[in-house]
Amino acid sequence: MPTQPRNAAGETCARTRCWARDKKSADGRIPKLTTGQEWLVDASGCLPGSLKDAAALAALFEALIVVLDLKVVGQPQWHVFPEPGGITGLTLLAESHLGIHTFPEHGFAALNVYCCRERQRPDFEALLARHLGATSCVVRELKRGVTA
Repeated sequence: MPTQPRNAAGETCARTRCWARDKKSADGRIPKLTTGQEWLVDASGCLPGSLKDAAALAALFEALIVVLDLKVVGQPQWHVFPEPGGITGLTLLAESHLGIHTFPEHGFAALNVYCCRERQRPDFEALLARHLGATSCVVRELKRGVTA
């Protein structure tokens, strides 16, 4: 069995079940290692001012952290590009990460949320409408894992 990953504080991810091992796969023979889920969200029709505002993006991240019951490890990082560019942001989590890239000149944001254990899908449409003024969201969910 693989060694469990540890966060910056040296804690294992056992509490969050980062590496949950199923006894058998659907065919009954192949072990499966599930490593969580990832959401890729394309938000369009966003307010350009919100896409240039690190505080607005931080509020969106905080809302996702609360809704998904996530644990932040370290300080969020924000890179602000020169005009007309947007912001790239990243928050490291015990469960993995939150990332966003904004394109204010197009009213667009690309959000990435990866959790190492399964959670209920948040209402991305409502969150992005409230925090960024998004009028349209395309959400793709990926189940992550390894089949040996």
